[in-house]
Amino acid sequence: MSRTELAKLIRERRAIKKGYNDKKVTKETVMQLLEESIWAPTHGMRQPWRFLFVDKDHLPGFAKKIAATYPEERQENRENYLNEPNAILVVIMKTSDIPKQWDENFGAVSAMIQNFWLLAWEEKLGIVWKTNPHIYDEKVKKILNVKDNEKIAGFIHMGYFDEVPDEKGRIPLADKFEVFEG
Repeated sequence: MSRTELAKLIRERRAIKKGYNDKKVTKETVMQLLEESIWAPTHGMRQPWRFLFVDKDHLPGFAKKIAATYPEERQENRENYLNEPNAILVVIMKTSDIPKQWDENFGAVSAMIQNFWLLAWEEKLGIVWKTNPHIYDEKVKKILNVKDNEKIAGFIHMGYFDEVPDEKGRIPLADKFEVFEG
């Protein structure tokens, strides 16, 4: 892939939040994408990630359990929301008591997720990285067997799609860039 092709892929990638079609997201596809994605930069080769895949067949039970951690009046809404994608990939990050290592681990996980996103986009698999309140809930961590030295970095909602969302643009780089001159 040329630099121009890579730059085009980076610019064309979108968050696919809704409008998934019925094509199944398979464990094999996700594992194949992750095999490449985990080549993200990772300080000290810690590779601070692990994954929990939930396919469409298991999504209703998963959604019900996660939604049950919300107040009763929000449970139906959250259950419906978690059933929208065709699959969910829970990304779990190893934490550290050392702030520098915690930051490095989160940076590595973020880079890995971006790799996954770009590779998925190439396959016409839409994703969006979700950081809803339930990823911080201790009850959810217990349901998903997240260890004390781990955190949920996000739920990656996935599904194939038919329509590409419009580009949202970016703030011009010149507005965000300056040169230190001593």
